[in-house]
Amino acid sequence: MPFELIKSEPLLQGRAFKIRRDTMKTPDGRETKFDIVEHGGSVVIIPIDSDGNLLFVRQYRHAAGMDMLELPAGTRDGDEPFAECAAREIREETGMEAGMLIQVGSFYLAPGYSTEFMGVFLATDLKHNPLEADDDEFLSVEKIPVREAILSAERGELPDAKTLAALLMARPQLEKYLGV
Repeated sequence: MPFELIKSEPLLQGRAFKIRRDTMKTPDGRETKFDIVEHGGSVVIIPIDSDGNLLFVRQYRHAAGMDMLELPAGTRDGDEPFAECAAREIREETGMEAGMLIQVGSFYLAPGYSTEFMGVFLATDLKHNPLEADDDEFLSVEKIPVREAILSAERGELPDAKTLAALLMARPQLEKYLGV
């Protein structure tokens, strides 16, 4: 017997997401509440330059209280197709345009409380063609050899979930850069 929605009420309309409270009937007949972050979806990009480096961005993340090294990522504009979002975001965040953009997977970022669904894209054949960054983004781009990036992830030095998931999903495409 599945969970049954009794009612749903909006709690907050934010800039990038909404929060709602769903009252649900559990399979055993009890009533419970779930607070859900409604998010329109996003992308994470794995850009590889011609020298076999991954392009990461370093930016301050207020919720974590620290600068974080992450793969470039961003939120879809409305119903923007995931591939178009990835093509735009890589230009905004790294200043590079992908000659080749391939979707390697997708996943829910935090399905326990969020509807955010992320598309994962491998970006190659990079050329300089920047777009203006968002007003609230202060990013620096860092190039890291693929092997070093994978080892950093394995050592727990990249605490960003979307970066870790994307690197794992793209592992088959990254093998040729690992020198194993």
